[in-house]
Amino acid sequence: MIKTNKNIVIGYESKRIFENESGLGNYGRNLINILTTYYPQNKYKLFAPKITNLYTPPESVEVITPQTGFWRYFSSYWRLHRSHLQIYKSGADIFHGLSHVLPSRIKKTGIPAVLTIHDLIFLRFPEFFKKVDREMYEYITRNSCNRADKIIAISAQTKNDLIHYFNIEPAKIEVVYQTLNNLFLERVSSESKSIIRTKFNLPEKFLLSVGTIEQRKNQLAILKGLKAENIKMPIVLVGKPSKYLEEINKYISVASLQDQVILLHETTDEELEGIYQMAEIMIYPSFFEGFGLPVIEAQASQCPVITSNTSSLPEAGGEGAIYIDPNNVTEIGQAIQRLLQNEDLRKDLIAKGLKNIERFSEESVAKNLMDVYSSMLNTKK
Repeated sequence: MIKTNKNIVIGYESKRIFENESGLGNYGRNLINILTTYYPQNKYKLFAPKITNLYTPPESVEVITPQTGFWRYFSSYWRLHRSHLQIYKSGADIFHGLSHVLPSRIKKTGIPAVLTIHDLIFLRFPEFFKKVDREMYEYITRNSCNRADKIIAISAQTKNDLIHYFNIEPAKIEVVYQTLNNLFLERVSSESKSIIRTKFNLPEKFLLSVGTIEQRKNQLAILKGLKAENIKMPIVLVGKPSKYLEEINKYISVASLQDQVILLHETTDEELEGIYQMAEIMIYPSFFEGFGLPVIEAQASQCPVITSNTSSLPEAGGEGAIYIDPNNVTEIGQAIQRLLQNEDLRKDLIAKGLKNIERFSEESVAKNLMDVYSSMLNTKK
């Protein structure tokens, strides 16, 4: 618990907390959990279109949903254009949009608003998105940025993109990293590992890649790298599938990798924790990330990391990773081979990874968030 001079009421746009199993959902859930832990004297109010079983907030947190069946039915419209009425009545001192969205009339409430931006991938890699989706994301994100009094970027890379694409004043943007879920710092017992290994039929030794199975994450390059360097060790790909999985499966068939590739589309955080700790290497050759949470999850799990030398990934991984060109499958394969053959290098990366993740401790991130809130309230005065 961290003491402050004043108790404040903070409201949050919370759709993703209750509706996204990973990514933006994890960011919101972790943020609420750490703030209620380190700043329990404040009041926290979640404004969400609906409540699901995906998250049970701490008892001190109030969840606010549309007041009538009409607005519950038109929940998307409520979220963007009507929720400001309940936000105003809630007595919030600060309102925080956790995932690129602020209500269109938030300024009418007179409540200072902060907005978290995770990335602008839809502008950097438009080819990965349908035109209608790309235009909608840009419209909502750009307008929400204009409404915000302050913007939190989850990496320096995202801050630079906001300046480049939206011409936002640098002073309006604060970089506050994502927190690492402390779960990944805990060591999994041999018994629990055995249960996980049996459930998913995992081999004794395996490589790992964690992230949605999609083109941007570039899992196909790992498989091509294994083939190029004739690496026979099995690889486990953990992540929700997309249309890209068809391309993955086609290559698996053509390259005769059926017995080498294991696809897991659903795991709990506890199971993923064990999988990280059993893996020989975690490989994350993404073309672009706003942050790259699996990198620090693997480091916390004492699993050596290979990741891309692009976007925010060197920022996240620090000295605790090997960096590769995500377009160079031979380089990816050689990096894997090098790590498998060099135990001293593996130990060095693990030690540097554990040092690196100190930057993302829950207490540090909670303090940085509260500093942003406090600066906004002081400016308001």
